[in-house]
Amino acid sequence: MNTRFSEVGTELLRCMTCLHPRNSFSEFNVQKLVRLCDLYPEDFSTNDCIVIEQQLQNFIHNIQRDSNFSEIKDLGSLAQKMVETLKNQAYPLVYRLIEMTLVLPVATASVERVFSAMKTIKTDLRNRMGDEWMNDSLVVYIEKDIFSTIENEQILQRFQKMKSRRMQLPPLSYPKTTRSIDHTQH
Repeated sequence: MNTRFSEVGTELLRCMTCLHPRNSFSEFNVQKLVRLCDLYPEDFSTNDCIVIEQQLQNFIHNIQRDSNFSEIKDLGSLAQKMVETLKNQAYPLVYRLIEMTLVLPVATASVERVFSAMKTIKTDLRNRMGDEWMNDSLVVYIEKDIFSTIENEQILQRFQKMKSRRMQLPPLSYPKTTRSIDHTQH
């Protein structure tokens, strides 16, 4: 894991696993979860980091004794059950930490995907590409599965109808050539 992720990334993953509800929260660790808050100062103020320690201790004590949470197997179900039992209001900082832990892998993967696509789109030959053009190109590249379902003719027709066109685009289907090869003469 150390070769795949940076030191901070590895620490982040280790801290996130402390919230997993498996085996009655056997991995639960207040210090690592407070550290997770420290890693995100824009989401958790200094005061939040102080208050959350007590909230985490109360939360784990309460949740492990609550039969509503005995069958919880994953973090998403934990968040859902917290909302159903209104524990998200009793432990708002813990709930924010759970939400962040659920969103981080998706957000991180999306950012990684964009940077990977950027390497393909912005090459040495296209190094003067403006931000707007690059953003548009990235959207098309990243969402190529969606764009592949759109016919080229539809795209051309849409551009033809735009008022700001400098000139009309040629039709997509080109007429057949009038010159044909006569195979009988050869």
